[in-house]
Amino acid sequence: MDQDEGLTAVDNIVTQFNTYEDFLDSQITTIDLYYLEDESLARQLVELGYRGTGEIVKREDFEARKAAIDIARLAERTQKKTLTSAGKDLQDNFLKALAMREEDNRNGKVSTVIFIRDKNSHGQEVSGYIDYAHRLKTEDFEVYFTGKRRLLPRPTDLSFYNWDNHIAVCNSSPNYQVMADNPEGLLFKYKRDRKILNVDPKAQPGDNSARIPIQTELYTHVVLFDHISRRKT
Repeated sequence: MDQDEGLTAVDNIVTQFNTYEDFLDSQITTIDLYYLEDESLARQLVELGYRGTGEIVKREDFEARKAAIDIARLAERTQKKTLTSAGKDLQDNFLKALAMREEDNRNGKVSTVIFIRDKNSHGQEVSGYIDYAHRLKTEDFEVYFTGKRRLLPRPTDLSFYNWDNHIAVCNSSPNYQVMADNPEGLLFKYKRDRKILNVDPKAQPGDNSARIPIQTELYTHVVLFDHISRRKT
């Protein structure tokens, strides 16, 4: 038996039994117990290879593979739980752009502000700026990446404006301080490095920031602002 076959055999055993003792018990026959009259002794004989009805697996090999498989499963579950865009068949440019930025926004490498303008479920035109990283932490984006719900600005986001009833709201987030009363227009100060993000399309977005218009069939108007953090030490 070569190394790969040996690992496969061990993996099959490890996935079948929760503990090494469970594996040993599976190798013990009723005849063994009848003559030995001691379950612990029967287990020891199986472990040493003197008794048993199947493959001989050392305790250290079993426990090592068990730990490796458990770690791999945990990593897979964590990845699936963290990256809600993973494995999704995304067709629209906007959802693809969000998926590309999801991991970096979760780990803080990039901070993306999303501008969206479109109509809500009541047919009212709304627009606003969304702190993508903050939204990722406070809600499940599965519904957006699967198309079950449309991502729209809310009165709790960085900014929100209803063009029908003229309701305007601004809120700072854990990542950004809103600077609304400013001669240059609406500005956002990123709290980690205190850099200013200017969302005026006629102005430069600011240091370490980029403005990316998105062509999308899902919304009237979408722009992404990516800011790469340069945290001060």
